[in-house]
Amino acid sequence: MGKPTGFLDYKRQENEAIEPLSRITNFNEFHPFLDEETRRKQGARCMNCGVPFCQSAIKLKNMVTGCPLHNLIPEWNDEIYNGNDKRALSRLLKTNPFPEFTGRVCPALCEKACLNGLDQDPVTIKENELYTIETAYTNNWMKAFIPSVRSDKKVAIIGSGPAGLALAHDLNRRGHAVTVFEKEDRIGGLLMYGIPNMKLEKKVIQRRLDILTEEGIVFKTNVNVGKDITKKELEKEYDAIIFATGSKKARDLNVKNRDCTGIYDLLRYSEIVWI
Repeated sequence: MGKPTGFLDYKRQENEAIEPLSRITNFNEFHPFLDEETRRKQGARCMNCGVPFCQSAIKLKNMVTGCPLHNLIPEWNDEIYNGNDKRALSRLLKTNPFPEFTGRVCPALCEKACLNGLDQDPVTIKENELYTIETAYTNNWMKAFIPSVRSDKKVAIIGSGPAGLALAHDLNRRGHAVTVFEKEDRIGGLLMYGIPNMKLEKKVIQRRLDILTEEGIVFKTNVNVGKDITKKELEKEYDAIIFATGSKKARDLNVKNRDCTGIYDLLRYSEIVWI
């Protein structure tokens, strides 16, 4: 805990939003980062609790609170405050393969569990996370990790959404040869086709895909497994097959006026936008 009184000395300060009349001229992200000094103060607000509920991911009344990835949040908040951004990165990447995604689109269950939120505002955990990974990209710390030893095992992953990419990332780092099959024409699943640019710009996804490709992962697009390639063909070539296809069936809502025109479920809306 770099500053024991940080949560008393500094108030929560979030990334500001670009004025609506300016941001409606494009579809880009519209929350510029805080300056470095202010961000370090936000890291100082973390109390380094004896039991850090922010990273615990406990279930209360069938609802999860806290980080499902068990991110080492107090550790990298402390490093941010002390100016050790590279060490903050090492702690962050220990549990989270893609913080540039979660730092933008995660609902921040960690902040809902932050003890600061009991009597004041919680720590800006999500933005601290995003600051850490973007600082790493800016300083060219994000390098491809190519395993020095390769196994003789080959793995096929069907689906290139967050689950498929995370599996590919971890299995490749363990030395296995990984091939990811995607039926669409671009890799990323709902990261690419379901989340609008204002929340997650496509260049952020492509930046990570370039690293994964350099690490040795093979991506095959426009391949509809089951039609373009059979199960027997996959079993013949690969030692393991992983299904990470996600869901293409939306869950409807039983609410008043649901039958009004112009209301689309998210999956269908995504298809309309991209078509």
